[in-house]
Amino acid sequence: MSYVARSDRPADKAQAYAEVEAEILAVLDGETNRTARMATVASMLADAFDAYFWTGFYVVDADKPRELVVGPYQGTLGCLRIAFGRGVCGAAAETQLTQLVPDVHAFPGHIACDSRSESEIVVPVFDASGELIAVFDVDATEKAAFDEVDAEALERLLKAVFAA
Repeated sequence: MSYVARSDRPADKAQAYAEVEAEILAVLDGETNRTARMATVASMLADAFDAYFWTGFYVVDADKPRELVVGPYQGTLGCLRIAFGRGVCGAAAETQLTQLVPDVHAFPGHIACDSRSESEIVVPVFDASGELIAVFDVDATEKAAFDEVDAEALERLLKAVFAA
């Protein structure tokens, strides 16, 4: 797949991420509410990249600490709850490592919240104390839509937004 940013974004994916990161950080300057921060990140990233089909957060449930509950997102209906270790999001929560999945149909235990999803990236989100608070999930309708550029950029952005 070739990278395509929205028409007002640069053609280089790394540069596009750097620009949208700067925009997100500027919008969030002074905002401390976690839900507002998550909603803004999901909205602005979904708007910035054509490959983003479903974009959002699954938050660690305070009452069920080994379970994720859907948080702010952009896209079609998401799964409401995902257990740690189940599917791509659960794997990211369990391992606390970014999951880069070029073909979701080849991923053992993949949860098909929307059958149009073909590839996925899920990044664990930590607070300033290093505690897992959520995972950030992006699905695409094309196989292999995400790569290391996406992983590095999203990890950097999420750290700046939630762990700073």
